[in-house]
Amino acid sequence: MAEAFTQEKKVKERPARKKLKFFAHYEPAELALMEQLYSSTLNEITEDEIIKGRIVSISNKDVTIDVGFKSEGIVSLLEFRAEDEVQVGDDVEVYLENIEDKMGQLILSKKKADVLRIWDKIYDSIENDTIINGKIINRVKGGMTVSLSGVEAFLPGSQIDVKPVRDFDALVGQTMDFRVVKINPVTQNIVVSHKVILEEAYAARREEMLANIKVGMVLEGTVKNITDFGIFVDLGGLDGLVHITDITWGRINHPSEVVDLDQPIKVVVVGFDENTKRVSLGMKQLESHPWENIEVKYPVTSKAQGRVVSITDYGAFVEIEKGIEGLVHISEMSWTQHIKHPGQFVTLGQEVECVILNIDKDHTKLSLSMKRVNEDPWIALSEKYIEGSLHKGTVSNITDFGVFVELEPGVDGLVHISDLSWTKKIRHPSELVKKNQDLEVKVLKFDVHARRIALGHKQINQDPWDEFEQKYAVGAETPGEISQIIEKGVIVILPGDVDGFVPVSHLLQGGVKDIHSSFKIGDALPLRVIEFDKENKRIILSALEYFKDKNKEEIEAYLAAHPNEKKEIEAATAELEPPVKSSEKKVSESVK
Repeated sequence: MAEAFTQEKKVKERPARKKLKFFAHYEPAELALMEQLYSSTLNEITEDEIIKGRIVSISNKDVTIDVGFKSEGIVSLLEFRAEDEVQVGDDVEVYLENIEDKMGQLILSKKKADVLRIWDKIYDSIENDTIINGKIINRVKGGMTVSLSGVEAFLPGSQIDVKPVRDFDALVGQTMDFRVVKINPVTQNIVVSHKVILEEAYAARREEMLANIKVGMVLEGTVKNITDFGIFVDLGGLDGLVHITDITWGRINHPSEVVDLDQPIKVVVVGFDENTKRVSLGMKQLESHPWENIEVKYPVTSKAQGRVVSITDYGAFVEIEKGIEGLVHISEMSWTQHIKHPGQFVTLGQEVECVILNIDKDHTKLSLSMKRVNEDPWIALSEKYIEGSLHKGTVSNITDFGVFVELEPGVDGLVHISDLSWTKKIRHPSELVKKNQDLEVKVLKFDVHARRIALGHKQINQDPWDEFEQKYAVGAETPGEISQIIEKGVIVILPGDVDGFVPVSHLLQGGVKDIHSSFKIGDALPLRVIEFDKENKRIILSALEYFKDKNKEEIEAYLAAHPNEKKEIEAATAELEPPVKSSEKKVSESVK
């Protein structure tokens, strides 16, 4: 009032001024009217509510907001988000914390208003299935953290997409739509899902696609999953399977050789099951069949380059073009090498050149040859290895029936066991030769068609049996050295390095109880030839026949050197001649 009186005093000092009225000078009715007019310009506001205001000024730190009250409120500029473009005159929502502080100012908060509004949206999303926008801010265990306008929520990894997510880190910073699926009122933990939104959209598209899908339709999709048996393709609401056999006309071991995950591809509908709603797709059907006009592209006798894609016991399959494979039989691999298994000659993935032998278009079968790429070398070999020519080779293999001799790389010939020696009685070739041993041979026969070369080792020398026919005529006497003891007798080496046979019945009178105790390898025996067979290369000898006209001292010396428990020496020498004659008939039988 003192101030009012002072003001009034100053007014009196101003002569031309109109006298002002103050509250004290208004009549009650006038004062009530003025209060009513003033109150009508103010909003009725209450604390702890969100109210609307208008920005009236902006400083470096604060934003002044008029909410229609008798005083304006101040909000820190930090409460505004970076994406908010604050300008004078903009309407904003703020939270009224207090109508008047100690300074008589409104206490407002933009941040609290934003939080309350987003929580309204959060509860509305879970109650009414509304969509709320958010931003993925970082990756955590089991999923991602999402910011819903400042309120953090958890996005499980399984709720991100309808298809597996392969790179979680790539999602950080992305903004997308979510639906709140769970709220914990106590901890205020929020769980959101992006997948449920996609599933709803996919379900609608799936029904539309199932209603319109037809065999032969060409569609675009994305590789969703790759398995051993095929590719699952996302057609945008509907999944389909491309079986591994429908990916390409060519041979593949795994679908990943052709496509990658998330790769966009074109497919054609090859089958649709209305009961199971399963869609079968194909990729190779978008291309023409490779066997069309194959006889034009690959005529018989022409050459083609290919890749070995499979190896079996009987040959190798060669792919000369995607979808076109042919068999190279093991017999068509090499002119010269004896191949036991194709894996010895080719390897998987090897690039080879082949000749087209035959085309069976009806059964999509192709016969190929690798050896026919070059001329038959056996024709040239026949001029080199003519019958009767002498050569030196290396023993490459030893069998029961003979010896294979390598004449040059890839060219082998066989020396039969009977052609190893003129004079030796060979039971197995290993008795005479060893593997990798150098051996002189003579070509006995060259068969171009059968790819065989018959060789002989003994033929490099003349047949000595013409000479032996005279030297070892029946009745001829000769020394012999035991080289081998068998059950039926002993084999002896005679002069001239020829083998002879002495039956056990011709070693001692009356037979031998234990031949190994009476005779040893290396023993020298006096013998007489009792049979000579030039054709079968056989000489049979007898010790008893030798002693039939010898004196008693020689006989006793022989019997002393070869004691026999079967009979006394006297009994053995008394009747020497009769047993010899009776045994001659059995000689041939004992060695056969």
